[in-house]
Amino acid sequence: MVKVGKTEVVCLKGDITESDAEAIVNAANQYLKMGGGVAGAILRKGGPSIQEECDRIGYCPVGGAVITGAGRLKAKYVIHAVGPRMGEGDERRKLRDAVINSLKLADTYGIKSIAFPAISTGAFGYPVEEAAKVIVSAVVDYLTRENSGLNKVMFVLYDEDTYRVFSRFVESRPSRNTPA
Repeated sequence: MVKVGKTEVVCLKGDITESDAEAIVNAANQYLKMGGGVAGAILRKGGPSIQEECDRIGYCPVGGAVITGAGRLKAKYVIHAVGPRMGEGDERRKLRDAVINSLKLADTYGIKSIAFPAISTGAFGYPVEEAAKVIVSAVVDYLTRENSGLNKVMFVLYDEDTYRVFSRFVESRPSRNTPA
């Protein structure tokens, strides 16, 4: 765990659908269709209302994020962040934008805690090491520069290897005690 301003940033190994965060982030595709991976797990546990809300929204560009309710999940919200597919070009900026836009939505909705998966590292093929560097940096930069209301940002990773990579990046970030 590190502190960035007043916000705790922590890595946890586990199932994001069981997170105690007020909002969990879904690694979404542009058409907001929830199939496999993190999205599939969220849909199975949260129920069809999440997909129904996504269908009403219909589309979100790569690098963007939208918010829905969380159905039967412990969380109150699901933030659907559309990360890039490896090889489509400008992946680093698009992944960073997806994270920043998720954090902005959380602040807009007054959310106090958010849980991120390893966006784009599954079917989208983004290398875990590079994704962790981009995602963690984006979170730290946002929390340093913005007057965020977030108390806690969690990275909830399902497998041991991904957890270790993200933990290394979180722990290597210097604590930044910026004014609240």
